[in-house]
Amino acid sequence: MDGITLREYRLGDWEAMYALDVQCFEPPFRFSRRTMRGFAEAEGAIALLALAQGDLAGFCVVQMEEHVGYVVTLDVAARWRRRGLARKLMSEMEAKVRTADGTAMALHVFPGNEGAVRFYQTIGYQPLGEAKEFYGPDRDALVYGKALS
Repeated sequence: MDGITLREYRLGDWEAMYALDVQCFEPPFRFSRRTMRGFAEAEGAIALLALAQGDLAGFCVVQMEEHVGYVVTLDVAARWRRRGLARKLMSEMEAKVRTADGTAMALHVFPGNEGAVRFYQTIGYQPLGEAKEFYGPDRDALVYGKALS
């Protein structure tokens, strides 16, 4: 992707990540400032940022749990959607999880987010089940996973 630079999380990046998360998701699907910082800076977290001329175009946060990389969030700014950035971020994250001895990826996605569901299926994620009220009352999640080889 022309004009995009990927780099790992640096202290303080969570503020820009939070601002983008507010643009990308409505409550209850967005994180608070405190939660975003906590996820980005947690032990076992892998956070990858995509920058376009210094501006945050997107990011992905994965939490390593044993040998599974759990996708906490994948955010892409509206003007960078449908240009391959989410695919690039996920591909890089999968490589980082493999490097960390990961054997699989997992994530939750809201069934009403049809674009995200299609995207994850397109890049090889398989449905594993449902998580009742994952996002709150009457807001279930679909659980997806992918084996890494």
